Amino acid sequence: MTTENTEKDQELDDATLEANANGEQLIVEELSIEEQLTKDLANEKDKFLRLFAEFENYKRRTSKERMDLFKTANQEVLQAMLPVLDDFDRGMAEIKKSDDEALVKGVELIHEKLRSTLVSKGLEEVEVRSGDAFNADFAEAITQIPAPSPKLKGKIVDVIEKGYKLGDKIIRFPKVVIGQ
Repeated sequence: MTTENTEKDQELDDATLEANANGEQLIVEELSIEEQLTKDLANEKDKFLRLFAEFENYKRRTSKERMDLFKTANQEVLQAMLPVLDDFDRGMAEIKKSDDEALVKGVELIHEKLRSTLVSKGLEEVEVRSGDAFNADFAEAITQIPAPSPKLKGKIVDVIEKGYKLGDKIIRFPKVVIGQ
């Protein structure tokens, strides 16, 4: 009996060891499954955050592109209107020489309405006057002439064509004559 008991005890011990080994193996597998799930969750969170950040950048970029598109579309129309405005200014100068007060007043009203409409769309005149120092960033020199006075050397002698800007961007540089 002792041999039988010993054999049975040995079998039970072997079965217990196997069960413990399997149980430990199950625990190790469960931990690795939990760890794997935790890693998967962290990866998914990272993917989500990256995707969210990418989407926010996309929204910001498309919004900026849309605003730039509106500005450039507006810019093209305003640039097309500048020669009309120049002609109107020259016409106003000639009409003011007329003795007909009603004509002068009527054309001035139309001129002012056109100018205020363009200003409301963002058009601004670039301020350049005779006697100002020449700056190539804000004006285009067409020619140089001998300076009428020593004060005007390297400065603007005459403004041939007005310049305009849309917001901060110059869409047409003023054309000037510089004293030499």
